[in-house]
Amino acid sequence: MAASDVDQGENVAVLDRVVIRFAGDSGDGMQLVGDRFTDLSASFGNDLATLPNYPAEIRAPAGTVAGVSSFQVHISDHDIVTPGDSPNVLVCMNPAALKANLADMTPGSTIIVNSDSFEERDLDKAKLDSNPLEDGSLDGFHLHQVPMTSLTKLATKKLDVKQRDAERSKNFFALGLICWMYTRPVGPMIEWIESQYAARPAIRDANLAAFRAGRNFGETAELFDHPYEVKPATLPPGKYRNIIGNLATAYGLLAASQQSGLPMVLASYPITPASDILHELSKHKNFGVKTVQAEDEIAAAAMAVGAAFTGQLAVTTTSGPGLDLKSEAIGLAVSLELPLVIVDVQRAGPSTGMPTKTEQADLLTAMYGRHGECPLPIVAAKSPSNCFDAAFEAARIALKYRTPVILLSDGYLANGAEPWLLPDLDELPDISVEFTTEMNASGPDGTPVFHPYKRDPETLARPWAIPGTPDLEHRIGGIEKHDGDGNISYQPENHERMVRLRQAKVDGIANDIPGVELDEDDGAELLVLGWGSTWGAIKAGVRRVRIGGQRVSRAHLTHLSPMPADLGEVLARYPKVLIPEMNTGQLALLIRGKYLVDARSYTIVSGIPFKAAAMESRILEEIAR
Repeated sequence: MAASDVDQGENVAVLDRVVIRFAGDSGDGMQLVGDRFTDLSASFGNDLATLPNYPAEIRAPAGTVAGVSSFQVHISDHDIVTPGDSPNVLVCMNPAALKANLADMTPGSTIIVNSDSFEERDLDKAKLDSNPLEDGSLDGFHLHQVPMTSLTKLATKKLDVKQRDAERSKNFFALGLICWMYTRPVGPMIEWIESQYAARPAIRDANLAAFRAGRNFGETAELFDHPYEVKPATLPPGKYRNIIGNLATAYGLLAASQQSGLPMVLASYPITPASDILHELSKHKNFGVKTVQAEDEIAAAAMAVGAAFTGQLAVTTTSGPGLDLKSEAIGLAVSLELPLVIVDVQRAGPSTGMPTKTEQADLLTAMYGRHGECPLPIVAAKSPSNCFDAAFEAARIALKYRTPVILLSDGYLANGAEPWLLPDLDELPDISVEFTTEMNASGPDGTPVFHPYKRDPETLARPWAIPGTPDLEHRIGGIEKHDGDGNISYQPENHERMVRLRQAKVDGIANDIPGVELDEDDGAELLVLGWGSTWGAIKAGVRRVRIGGQRVSRAHLTHLSPMPADLGEVLARYPKVLIPEMNTGQLALLIRGKYLVDARSYTIVSGIPFKAAAMESRILEEIAR
């Protein structure tokens, strides 16, 4: 955390960046205040990245380490791509939160604790043998003890509010204090509280009082030498908003619906961490969106296939366990050759695994997790805001090539936030499709007929005829069909032809996507190749290595099936290839098998994203190898 004191009337210290983590019990509202601080920082003009972290249990035992929830936000006056390796400031609401997060703190960083919550019973719940506020274990940090609960009660004493509700407002006290420390704009926060709790005046007034009390405490208590300021970042011109990945995915699908001229049908079953997409799209009936919460994952996928058959932009959203269950219906869509977007927001597995933690371990499932030869395109988002572009691209490919497409996101992208430069909707491509309305072939006697598998010679896409179109009655289904007329066929040579045609259609998409996204460093012997959400950590690690005087190139894959046409040529230019992944080496396996290069893996499966410092260290090891 770099700082230089600048006299701005209040002796404000100017920082170029800061990483703040709010941590407390899962009922303490840490996600809420973290999200609010993020939005305030976005409105102030900072660049930012966030990392929410919360337990999978609906309500883990209060005061225990298992129930700790945290929200980390990295704000800066320059371009950043990760939520930060470790916090500069940790706000702890109880001993369990301190215990769960202390290992991430570096000596000299700041810890602010709610001292009211460090009673003996609180220490017992956290399984602490001694009070860390008194035993010297925090001597290496700048420790500030603030009686947040008591001060919140005092601030709300004259209000007509229950004591329990008053205590719950202590998260807004913490937010007010941090807003004073980092000179966040107060007006938008007050407006938000008034609007959010307008229907519950007592709660509104308590939260307002607690927020103001926290800010006033920072200004008058003299615990801190001065407030800090992180100036607005210099970003490309345009209109920005703060956005999380799931919301960006929903907007990307909505934009694809508008640009294709097709109403959207989203059939889904709620599952962490994908449910927000369903929640958001259910709000947009005015754009022709129909959402269905199915009874299970299998039904959701089957409904989406049916919607595609009737000419809708069909979407189904899920995470890893749901993708397993959808596999047969996805195979049906491959056989039917219908457009379908399957959004997989990956999480840590196997089985239920760690539902609220992130992972990139569904790549091989997306590539091969269906019976038979069942190829389909795969698109992967790389950042929260990029989820918009990735979702739009997945829909474009699905519609143009009449194929299911899997869009891979993950828990980190889904819940993480960053500034999003709003796109110019007039510049989005036209992805409209024409339904077939006329017969396209001749029968044995020369009469006009409709062949549902007569393909476009360029894309190999079959015609899309809406049920009920006069004279275009046709048969499609899961049993193998004869190429062209679509009659059921068990002929070996026809099955061979259909299998290879479906693969050729996917392979041909390589001619319709950009080349490798390559940041090349002249003279570099090492290429760091990534996909999905490793983008930020790889970019930050490479940036650090280059500042240190080393040469390294990096490339990132958005399209994983098919891969860019020039990828083999790019890989051949580098004697060393390093592939970081949040799995045990799935892309590395594909790259080694397809391109016969000695790609080396750097993998973690901890449920949390890579840290930039660890990425830098591993890159340096590989350069020296």
